[in-house]
Amino acid sequence: MQKHNFLVSIVTMLLLSSGTALSHEDEGKGQLGKVKFTNSCSPAVQTEFERGVAMLHSFWYSAAEKTFRDVLAKDPTCAIATWGIASILMSNPLAGQGASPKGVEVSLAAIEQGRKAGAKTQRERDYIDAVAAYYQDFNTRSERARQDSRAKAYEALAARYPDDDEAQIFSALYIAGTQSQADQTYAAYLKAAAILEKQFVKYPDHPGVAHYLIHSYDAPPIAQQGLTAARRYASIAPAAPHALHMPSHIFTRVGAWDESVTTNRRSAEVATKGNEAGEAYHARDYMVYAYLQLGNDNGAKRTIEEALKVPVDASRFIAPYAHAAMHARYAIERGAWREAMQLQPLNVNFPFTDAITHFARALGAVRSGDTAAAEKEASELTRLHKALQDAKNNYWATEVEIQRLAVAGWIALMQGKHDDALKFMNAAADLEDTQEKHIVTPGRILPARELLGEMLLELKQPAQALKEFEASQTREPNRFRGYYGAARAAEAAGDRRKAADHYAKLMELSKNGNASRPELARARAYVAQR
Repeated sequence: MQKHNFLVSIVTMLLLSSGTALSHEDEGKGQLGKVKFTNSCSPAVQTEFERGVAMLHSFWYSAAEKTFRDVLAKDPTCAIATWGIASILMSNPLAGQGASPKGVEVSLAAIEQGRKAGAKTQRERDYIDAVAAYYQDFNTRSERARQDSRAKAYEALAARYPDDDEAQIFSALYIAGTQSQADQTYAAYLKAAAILEKQFVKYPDHPGVAHYLIHSYDAPPIAQQGLTAARRYASIAPAAPHALHMPSHIFTRVGAWDESVTTNRRSAEVATKGNEAGEAYHARDYMVYAYLQLGNDNGAKRTIEEALKVPVDASRFIAPYAHAAMHARYAIERGAWREAMQLQPLNVNFPFTDAITHFARALGAVRSGDTAAAEKEASELTRLHKALQDAKNNYWATEVEIQRLAVAGWIALMQGKHDDALKFMNAAADLEDTQEKHIVTPGRILPARELLGEMLLELKQPAQALKEFEASQTREPNRFRGYYGAARAAEAAGDRRKAADHYAKLMELSKNGNASRPELARARAYVAQR
């Protein structure tokens, strides 16, 4: 009996330190990185439980929920697994959408199950209480209030267990989740990054640390600081579709388009094979955006065609957003205005996704000289803006208002009301500057300040146009239309050095592309004259 107990103790010790095993599993199960989460569950479920935590860290929710439920089936006393289920069903804590009604119901049942099962340690009970803070009085609080209470609960957990690195890592995630897109000091992001950078030194193969560092640096002025984590994360957890996609958040911010295409291609392939439709669409939207900046129109078109083989899951906004954005980008970035006018909205339960299509249709109509069609699309944007305001969806209401103002400006330009045109377009650009893009998108369909630059070129104000294009490039670097607009503006303003510089950058950017865009012909002709 003593010998048996001794062997059990040895096995338990090995399993409790089994984090390294997660990166050495066979390809059938896939690599998810190294995670160690000490717990009181039976030795038989240790590896599987830590695998579930690794999936949670990479937002692989469907697989993680199944894993945690399998753990509970094998060890009903493993109460901490119910914490995992409730954590998963909060969904992406940085997307702002929150748990679904069904997710809330299932999570509350899981929390109750965990409390009844009676976790064997106070620490595990405290983890369950921390996730429960998010679900408390769920229907009477806003998502923002729920995010704040979750962050505070996990900060308290991390303070109570300063030697528990998982508590520190999850605390950093939920702090980052409170970042407001209107706060351009990035206070929450930087607070989270300060915690995570210390953990990254200790755990360079931890999926959550690399993942959350990318999110914490996902803003223009600080994006360069996220490159190390971005270039590491995909190799840490290549089995998880989201892990393969996430590096492109930083690659997009710094204009590293080839790297974005490569990592999103892998993500889309893994997501498609695993029936993760939302992830597949999300990755391909980022991929289309990158291809278009590289002048690889064929690659962008092929990516859209691949995406459309998978039905759109309209239960969440990720796939509908990507569907609308990919089609709009493909037309607008190429200046295919008539094509943009023919786009059709999905008419799903997310007004801001349909707004993308109406915005693209409006720009197409304006650039094609069809004022009546443009005004019709403008009225649709007004309607969608009001619907979002009524729903108190302030972030997306603002994004649609930016689109509405831009369209109003271009309609005024068509009508010869130049002062009104600039008033509306400046208002759109200034409003866009007040909030960051949402993580669902690599970027707006067209940056408003870039669009202002194009208007100023139409009004024969090239010097001011150049300032706007260059200002836009600080937030949206290495964009095809951004370089081309700046080059045209510099050329018209008589600044031959800057014109040549921007045309040369455009040609370098698209050197491996296949686009027969007139912009490239003009760039080559100008540079050849030098």
